[in-house]
Amino acid sequence: MVVVTTSPRTVGATARLLGVTTRTLHHWDAIGLVCPSERSPGGYRLYSAAEVARAHRVLVYRELGVPLDDIAGLLDAPTADALSTLREQRAELEARIHRLRGMADAVDRLIEARESGILLPAEDQVAIFGEGWEPTWVEQARERWGETPQWAQYAERVADRTPEDWRKISDDLSALHTDLAAALRDGVTPGSPEADTLAERHRASLAVYFDCTHAMHVCLARTYRTEPGYTDFYDSLAPGLTRWLCAVIDANARANGIDPAAATWS
Repeated sequence: MVVVTTSPRTVGATARLLGVTTRTLHHWDAIGLVCPSERSPGGYRLYSAAEVARAHRVLVYRELGVPLDDIAGLLDAPTADALSTLREQRAELEARIHRLRGMADAVDRLIEARESGILLPAEDQVAIFGEGWEPTWVEQARERWGETPQWAQYAERVADRTPEDWRKISDDLSALHTDLAAALRDGVTPGSPEADTLAERHRASLAVYFDCTHAMHVCLARTYRTEPGYTDFYDSLAPGLTRWLCAVIDANARANGIDPAAATWS
């Protein structure tokens, strides 16, 4: 709360009292917003109690978001006009609050996505992704990659996804798995145009979560060969699918200038 005395105050004292700079007060004086009416014997500006009170009201309006050009009119307007302007300003503030709440909700979803990996209850995950889905896989992925830029991308991309979005992703992935298994049974050769197309579809299925380069694709394929969970999953679709898919991914990477043996996570 500002305490106003009857003694005129210098620019510096008034600035300290209001918590503004002397430059601010000089500017307000220059535009006719708050003009000191008195001068010291040395010619320095002095603010009366009424002018300090007016300056304080300027701060209140400025805090409300009223443009500086409009504040003078508010201070000098008849009561009815001032009330009308303030009501308009209040409506704008309500709209701003609504936008800020929406932004806060979005940040909350992003935080939750960063922490949990997917904003779906475990039972909904199984319902959407199938009985073979293990909700713990997302937690394992967060523990492994939670500090990486790719996990940050993942969280940003999943934060606003609805169950319908996830169903579409799941359906597309199921179609890809069906086509991979069929290609293996049909004898599609790694490095062939058909195999390269399937490799790109597989890479795109990862890109819905993070930007996946050909080198990253190769690195992920290595985990398919070394981690039983991945191997069991792909081989359950078709015997030998894990080995064949890894060969397809390696051949496609090679065609895009990546040596699979030297590929790194980049």
